[in-house]
Amino acid sequence: MLVTLNEVLPDAQRNHYAVGLFNTVNMEMARGVIAAAEEARSPVIIGTAEVLLPFSDLKELAPLLSSMAKEATVPVVLHFDHGLSKDWINRAIKMGFSSIMYDCSTKSFEENLRDAQTMANYAHSNGISIEAELGHVGANDGSAEGSGEGDHSVLTDPTEARVFVESTGVDALAIAIGTAHGAYKSKPKLDFERLKEIRRTIDTPLVLHGGSGLSDDDFRTAIANGITKINIFTDINNISAKAAHDLYREGAGMTDVMLGVTEAVKRATLAKMNLFGSAGRV
Repeated sequence: MLVTLNEVLPDAQRNHYAVGLFNTVNMEMARGVIAAAEEARSPVIIGTAEVLLPFSDLKELAPLLSSMAKEATVPVVLHFDHGLSKDWINRAIKMGFSSIMYDCSTKSFEENLRDAQTMANYAHSNGISIEAELGHVGANDGSAEGSGEGDHSVLTDPTEARVFVESTGVDALAIAIGTAHGAYKSKPKLDFERLKEIRRTIDTPLVLHGGSGLSDDDFRTAIANGITKINIFTDINNISAKAAHDLYREGAGMTDVMLGVTEAVKRATLAKMNLFGSAGRV
């Protein structure tokens, strides 16, 4: 069933688990994520990001994801991640996305607040949920969600977070505590004390970007201290490619590898849902 963030994140916050956002770029990945959610009886967030549109056009992907979300037997949020332009966000809303992220995190605090407030009013008037980002989650080299070069993290200030959510009314807030998009070359050092202070300061559901590659202990600690939504892309993107590679044999066609790729994504997604504590919540 198609829902917004407001139908899944409050329960996650009350009961100390996290709901995963799994960005997808094709049918095999999307099928794997939805199959995992249904098997685990877990709410799930599925979608794509503006920077991923060169790999899968929105007008082609949106009907596929929307249909899967509506037909699923578990709550599914269809989320447009890291929307950078109003034009693409408007298109996503018109194409049936139930949630958007408006990413103005590289702007000044004042500009970010002003633009997020305007977009929140627009999103809510259309009956959808909105996520914003305060601070800035950088990118590792080679990330599909950022260049890496000159794209360094700026950690979230707890006091600014309170002013931001009170002024904008956003439904979820992505915070920067030391994660980065893409694959990590070395173990990240997360600022959990900062996370605890932000959680004490505001009640808005908190989001962790740059989740692929973190340790299980990192995830558990983040969730225990207030994270209720975790973004995953690189992990299942890499698993999809590896599955296709491993399944290929001379003379094989796409139909010989598609089901195996879906199954690999499903298994990886199931593992994350069990780790995040969202399994069995539906």
